[in-house]
Amino acid sequence: MRSETRINSPLWRALLTGACVALGTSSALGAAAEGKPNGPSVIRERPVANPKLDHTGRKRVGKASFYAKMFHGRKMANGKRMDPRDDNAASKTLPLGTTAKVTNLETGRSAVVTIEDRGPYVQGRIVDLSPATAQSIGLTPKNGLANVEVAPIAVPQPDGTVKPGAAAAESVTEARATPRSR
Repeated sequence: MRSETRINSPLWRALLTGACVALGTSSALGAAAEGKPNGPSVIRERPVANPKLDHTGRKRVGKASFYAKMFHGRKMANGKRMDPRDDNAASKTLPLGTTAKVTNLETGRSAVVTIEDRGPYVQGRIVDLSPATAQSIGLTPKNGLANVEVAPIAVPQPDGTVKPGAAAAESVTEARATPRSR
């Protein structure tokens, strides 16, 4: 009984969670630290103040998620408020202002987004999409994540110019996610 009290105390829970993240140990131990029975733990990455940006315009493949309701109306990295009906997205490595074509590899549906925020800070995810954009490519709250290809169309460069990306030559007008009227 006494050991249960210690593990369930906030101090021990924080120490176990930190140790699990630092050591990359089993998810069962991480779940125990969070007070959950044998559930998977999510490894959160720390936000980086000035992330290394990728100005190459190359395609990348990875997991996409979408903004949680708690982020609606909050300021994004570019200073605008997050509108769940807009075509905004978050990336850790693409420069702010980049337009990109995001294709759900499971459904084949695409949408054009503008990178306006930083994140997602969950290991293995490369882009967070607005709920409207996520829905337009077939990413729903039920499935939560999707394998996507992110192909930049126009990438702002440090010198103020704009470099065409991998999807610049493709026809993306029919793929553009149409934001709902405000």
